[in-house]
Amino acid sequence: MVSYLLAARRLSASAGARASSRTLAASVAGRSSARRPLLRAAAASPSALRSQIPSLFYSTERILSLRGGKKSKDGPLPKTMYDPSRETENCGVGLVASLKSVASRKVVEDADEMLIRMSHRGGVGCCPASGDGAGMLFGMPDAFMRAKAKESLGVELPPSGEYAVGNVFFPPENPDALKDCKAVLERLTKQRGLEVLGWRPMPVDNSMLGQDPLDSEPDTEAFFIANSGPKKLSPRDFERELFRVRKMAEEEAAAMLGPESGFYINSLSSQTITYKG
Repeated sequence: MVSYLLAARRLSASAGARASSRTLAASVAGRSSARRPLLRAAAASPSALRSQIPSLFYSTERILSLRGGKKSKDGPLPKTMYDPSRETENCGVGLVASLKSVASRKVVEDADEMLIRMSHRGGVGCCPASGDGAGMLFGMPDAFMRAKAKESLGVELPPSGEYAVGNVFFPPENPDALKDCKAVLERLTKQRGLEVLGWRPMPVDNSMLGQDPLDSEPDTEAFFIANSGPKKLSPRDFERELFRVRKMAEEEAAAMLGPESGFYINSLSSQTITYKG
């Protein structure tokens, strides 16, 4: 993970260097009146402008100087937009990736280790076993989902990208609310032209939780959807309809059970899945 972060910094520095290369300024503010005849000529003859394009290039530093009114006597202008004085306290966020673009369990294990090491960045109450929680978002684990769908639902999933899995929180210990919320999600999914494949209760380990989190721990289930309705959607349209299902379901559940009922869709996508705890 450390080597990846160092590589990311090098890439960032390289990107910053490229961003500092000469850039065409679209605005004519601050230019001398000598440029105006050129612009008028360009309107009548585009070739006249092309022949003079090099004279219209400004560096990033020059553009920042023009926009901010800074003079050269103030010293060198910043190479990037980063300003350490604007840093503020917030929750810990980390990134782990495979630079080979290969799905691997190691990525998940490293992310889990990263969460453990960032425990000091999470809000903790008077009870050490109670806090704001944590989560992970990662690419859809296709092989894992196929195995679980066959094991729990007895179905073969379509090709990767043609199915979606949602991670859904339901109000705790409320069978009626569970049934009603599932019915809402299934109805909206079918209305958007998608196929409902089924539900899988999520196994959880709450042995480390304090009493406060245990009292509000939601029931969690995975919702499987296929892009195999009457009219197969493009990947972009599939994601759009999944987003619509999610937002409409949350609004309908809030109207039915109240805004703080405990119903929440962590994610609903064909590309990624979010796990929270």
